[in-house]
Amino acid sequence: MNIIFSAKITAPHRDKLKQLFTDETFVFCDNMGAAEEHLATAEVLVTYGEDLTDVMIENAKNLKWIMVISAGLDQMPFTAISKRDILVTNARGIHKIPMAEYAISHILQVSKQTKQLLENQKNQKWDRTVRAQEITGKTMLVVGAGAIGQEVARLAKAFRMQTYGVSRSGGELEFFDKSVRPHEMETLLPEVDFIISVLPNTPETKGFFTKEHFESLPNHAVFLNMGRGSAVSGEVILEAIQSKEIAHAILDVFEKEPLPAEHPLWLEENITITPHLSGLTPNYQIRALEIFEQNLHTYRQNGTNFINRIDITRGY
Repeated sequence: MNIIFSAKITAPHRDKLKQLFTDETFVFCDNMGAAEEHLATAEVLVTYGEDLTDVMIENAKNLKWIMVISAGLDQMPFTAISKRDILVTNARGIHKIPMAEYAISHILQVSKQTKQLLENQKNQKWDRTVRAQEITGKTMLVVGAGAIGQEVARLAKAFRMQTYGVSRSGGELEFFDKSVRPHEMETLLPEVDFIISVLPNTPETKGFFTKEHFESLPNHAVFLNMGRGSAVSGEVILEAIQSKEIAHAILDVFEKEPLPAEHPLWLEENITITPHLSGLTPNYQIRALEIFEQNLHTYRQNGTNFINRIDITRGY
């Protein structure tokens, strides 16, 4: 079996895979440019998911499985993949620890006025009038209550928060006091202190958050988006902040990335901007390749119980 990597992985990871799967042929490339010449012989392709095209899928005549060692599938050529009935799996869930820590750390920095305190330190200003808030006992709404959202809720419980989740099914979920479907979310908004978006990029989630949603939130609420920028437009966020419909927005993802230097979001004091790094961790490849290894064992045994098998019709 030929297994082609267009995703660059470190030498120790390469060596481990060759030691674990001695009967397989691995071709490790640093990018798709180098991997493309090997696609015709590939039965398995390991990719970050942003480097595939319809033509490549058509030319990869022997391809049966694509392992995407990231969670995002935004740029995958699913139409071509579905025609060939190619198995697709991804690394969903490996981001839950860094992203949950990101969410808690940033709502804490907003609540504790960290930005102002650091500015005061820079200016050698002793000011005890800065008023920090507590997050203990507050209410959090997590929109996108999957693996990442559940980890956020688990950490929130350390602060004895009331936790609400939004999912497609609205079914009961661990670490959530209440779960609802998307169309039922509006009834919860007036109670929310923190709203966390972990939505993927799908046709259903594009522009999910509207002006009316922000108008329904208390004006002390904090909105954090670390899912996909397509879930809310920059204009809607800007209006919510400037109209004081919410107190603060923490944004790690944007409709256009990198966020243009001239974008007005940069200028708002009550917006915290980070460059799409909430999921970054030194343990990224370790966790992603653990999923690949388990799935490769399943694949070799002609099994069907794959971790993170993607529904190609939905794109996630």
